[in-house]
Amino acid sequence: MKKNIHPSYRRTAIKCVCGNVIETRSTVGGDLTVEICSSCHPFFTGKQKLIDTAGRVERFRRKYGLQEKKAAEPESAEQ
Repeated sequence: MKKNIHPSYRRTAIKCVCGNVIETRSTVGGDLTVEICSSCHPFFTGKQKLIDTAGRVERFRRKYGLQEKKAAEPESAEQ
């Protein structure tokens, strides 16, 4: 390999917002911060975060005046 053409490869700490710190090496200078890592990602932990979309759907329906189709009520037998 040629000398003085390769970037420096130094220790780097990757810090997640959950508090997990991963020590590695990188050519990027300084520490890195990530939003999600393998310790807190639902795919790796098996936990699923539920997102409440019901409020959004109701807001959409009110905004555009859409009504849900109601089940047909049985007719009375008074004939």
